[in-house]
Amino acid sequence: MKIAMACDHGAYQYKNELRDMLKNEGHEIIDCGCDGSASVDYPDYAKAAATLVSTGAVDKGIVLCGTGIGISIAANKVKGIRCALCTDVTMAKLTREHNDANMLAMGQRTTGIETCKDIVHAFLETPFSEGERHIKRIEKISEIESL
Repeated sequence: MKIAMACDHGAYQYKNELRDMLKNEGHEIIDCGCDGSASVDYPDYAKAAATLVSTGAVDKGIVLCGTGIGISIAANKVKGIRCALCTDVTMAKLTREHNDANMLAMGQRTTGIETCKDIVHAFLETPFSEGERHIKRIEKISEIESL
């Protein structure tokens, strides 16, 4: 799978560890930064990863910041993005099954690295249910984007 990853200064350590894990598992990773503890603006990095997802250049995206909140909000401003902030495996599975989320957000300050690894695996391995009610709801989300 081809995956875009991005973070701000509050999560570059987790991004690097998760990136390396995914590479070792055979995934192709497009690293959109950042790469250090110097303060940066998370919207810039969220936009870079979300744009790759929205254009189809990659299959999925993973973004991280201190809490996952800011970077998920920014990613969701890109048309076609459904970025879900997940703090456990159940959330990751359900957002794939019900929302067909194409991006995952997590927080380095709020979720342990081992839990993040489990969340990533659940997110990437869980298919969309293709349920009629879920498709209808996703279509309504897309309609909101056109306002």
